[in-house]
Amino acid sequence: MRDQCLLTTKDFTLLEAMIDDPFVRDSLLHELLGRKMAAATVVFREDLPEDAASLNSRVTFSIDRRRDTRILTTGRMTTPVGMLLPVDTLRGLALLGLREGQKIVIENADGFQEQVLLETVNYQPERAMRGSDGFQVRMRLAGKPTLRLLKGGAPGRQRPAPEKPDDPGPSAA
Repeated sequence: MRDQCLLTTKDFTLLEAMIDDPFVRDSLLHELLGRKMAAATVVFREDLPEDAASLNSRVTFSIDRRRDTRILTTGRMTTPVGMLLPVDTLRGLALLGLREGQKIVIENADGFQEQVLLETVNYQPERAMRGSDGFQVRMRLAGKPTLRLLKGGAPGRQRPAPEKPDDPGPSAA
């Protein structure tokens, strides 16, 4: 059975960098990287289906029927234990590029085979970009300030005038 994998251009570029890492050579991770890259269909972020696991996605998965929810990340960060699953681990890499309901069998560090099933993609950054507020998200990611106008406010209510400070400041000196 051939593995199937759906990756964004950014995710595929990350795998290319990982496979060239000298610390990854001759490891189980290197073998899985090769499998993923050989089976990958690479798409632009906008074209990624909503049920595919990409980098920074929050996913619910099961390994041999044990269920967990994590965020796929690029590295080991200092956050509460159990929140993140780095893609430079066997399980994190196994999940990257899978679609909901898809399974992959990997060999763990103890030499046993594990069946990894992607159950649900709870959050996907690419889906959020396409959402109703996608423009706002893109502007925040680009580092540009955004302004969101809210209708209404408090009709008929006047705002008090700002008070003048007692201290005239350094310019009065």
